[in-house]
Amino acid sequence: MRRVLVLLVLLSSLAAGGTAWSRPGPGAQAVTQQDQRDLAITIYNGNLGLVKDIREVRLAAGSGQVQFMDVAAQIDPTSVHLKSLTDPAGLKILEQNYEYDLLSSQKLMEKYVGRKVRLYQGNGSYLEATLLSTNGPVFEINGQIHMGHYGSVVLPALPENLVSQPTLVWLLRNSTATPQRIEASYLTGGITWKADYVMVLSGDDTLADLSGWVTIDNRSGATYREAALKLVAGDIHHAAERDRGRRALELAAKTGAAEPTRDFTAEGFFEYHLYSLDGRTTIKDNQTKQLSLMAANGVPVAKHLIYYGAQDYYRNYYGMPVSNQKVSVFLEIANSQANHLGVPLPKGKVRVYKADRSGSQQFIGEDWIDHTPKDERVKIKMGEAFDVVGERVQKDWRKIGRDLYEVEWEISLRNHKKEDVTVTVLEPVPGDWEVIRSTHPHEKVEAHTLRYQVLVPKEGATKLSYRLRLRF
Repeated sequence: MRRVLVLLVLLSSLAAGGTAWSRPGPGAQAVTQQDQRDLAITIYNGNLGLVKDIREVRLAAGSGQVQFMDVAAQIDPTSVHLKSLTDPAGLKILEQNYEYDLLSSQKLMEKYVGRKVRLYQGNGSYLEATLLSTNGPVFEINGQIHMGHYGSVVLPALPENLVSQPTLVWLLRNSTATPQRIEASYLTGGITWKADYVMVLSGDDTLADLSGWVTIDNRSGATYREAALKLVAGDIHHAAERDRGRRALELAAKTGAAEPTRDFTAEGFFEYHLYSLDGRTTIKDNQTKQLSLMAANGVPVAKHLIYYGAQDYYRNYYGMPVSNQKVSVFLEIANSQANHLGVPLPKGKVRVYKADRSGSQQFIGEDWIDHTPKDERVKIKMGEAFDVVGERVQKDWRKIGRDLYEVEWEISLRNHKKEDVTVTVLEPVPGDWEVIRSTHPHEKVEAHTLRYQVLVPKEGATKLSYRLRLRF
């Protein structure tokens, strides 16, 4: 038998009218999205948004209840801040409630447990019944208990405290009954943004075209129409859950009309960076939206081949070669104006492409970058080299005194490419150490890092050998 069909004559206007419906309390004034005059939203990396919603209303003088509808479903009600832009001193909140008991057939049935309903049959007749439970459901009809569905359930009236969507309900005290603009700001979860970058590498791997995109994911339960958009890049600290008195942030400044360009402007803000979109945009609920963030052509690129060691190589004896060690490939760019950049780059994923001989772009690697201010360097790991390989052999390892050791390594680097390459060898050496013999110049770049720059000829090989004295 078909499931229970809830017939609500009182809701017929919802189907016909096209606007959200809710049931105001006695004397409550509904303030809807149709009253909206301006909207601004600031989105953070960490699943958080700040909404500033300006609406025009005419409130009666004295105390009264107002329903502020069409707010985000994931609103943090403790963060709500209301003020009158027209008469700041004349409007005061006496009480605030957040109504989120949403209208549904299941909720309606639950509200009528223990109460009388009508069960309409297919021929138009009906039975009076008492709903005993929604699990089944279970009815009492003429003193007998009936389980299952007995036709369409019709309720005599709509229960209290049900709304069609999350709603803020305020008890306000207003001084004058004149039109005014009120601004409600609040924090909401369910909305976040990230940056994605596309890098197209030149044929000789020395230049790249870089474009950045903002991806906004809105699951907050609200649509933000023609909103002024700001994005905050940075690691914002959130108070622990036990501290629920988080106040509404005042980051999204009032915005006026702007030319509908699609550019972002960046500015330093506190210890973060703020990106503001010129113009307005609409972010629908359950929508993923992409906007262009930046673009730069002809950016100089440095490619690095890096061969890494490990601390254990100096603490233990190895009787066999350590072979098949991969040589990692990195791309590095300087985020400077001289390199056609020099803008704060929010953290995100960089995907790199390069054209093959036929001119078709091929994906060659991706990596995450952190928030990068201007004049800093961006390092992107591409993967492991195919034609450049390394192998190491421990030529000697001995203890020559108390906590004093000597170890000697020979590293073979083989290049199967048709051009010379330079491989950076990075050795993480523990303890207190010194190089006592080496075939190549070396650098002690950090307390525990030994670095070599080794030229490996095309279709050839180079051997690097060095001996260390360590104390640990």
